Amino acid sequence: MRARLLLTVLLLIASPLLFANEPAAGPEAIRLPPAGVAAPDAALESVAGEATRLSTVLDGRPALRVFYRGGWCPYCSLQLAELRHLVPDLAAAGIQLVAVSPDSPESLRRSLDATPLEYTLVSDRRAELTRAFGIGFRVDADTRAKYRAYGIDLEQASGGQTHHILPVPAVFLIDAQGLVQFAYANPDYRTRVPLRLVRAAVEAMSAGETGRPLRRP
Repeated sequence: MRARLLLTVLLLIASPLLFANEPAAGPEAIRLPPAGVAAPDAALESVAGEATRLSTVLDGRPALRVFYRGGWCPYCSLQLAELRHLVPDLAAAGIQLVAVSPDSPESLRRSLDATPLEYTLVSDRRAELTRAFGIGFRVDADTRAKYRAYGIDLEQASGGQTHHILPVPAVFLIDAQGLVQFAYANPDYRTRVPLRLVRAAVEAMSAGETGRPLRRP
């Protein structure tokens, strides 16, 4: 009860609505699931370009799922690098880290060539998982034109997809039963979840399920 209470307090920008498959009109309109809701499954692609599903990747293990906009986003690159500091503690708690983006497998491979990571990247280039989690929004034509002026082509990054859907950067902590125990997202893509909040959520979930809190550095 105490662990669930802490996780509920930490749940930010939550909504009583469940997952939505249609993309929001903008990042401010997304709705996160409340704690205790079953996390959805969807088709993905591995870095090697092989078809898979989130349930296959996770294989029944608890996970920290991170949604980011793509390797072209400098704020996402900084977050991915920072998340490396969590990997040893997550592993000690039996939790895997999976990062999801609209990037194609080829784009993911380029990101890994530039910065090797100790956790799993998967491609949601069709935005199926992003929409299932309710964090997708459609980028309007004016914004896409601005991105192209900066050398950012969303269709190229996603391997030719034309849906123009991006996720609001978000983090979900999912337990072994597949239930959402913590969620964080901010419509301002420059603001990412502080690691201290993730550590507190992992510690609470671990203490509640196994009595084995996350060790701190």
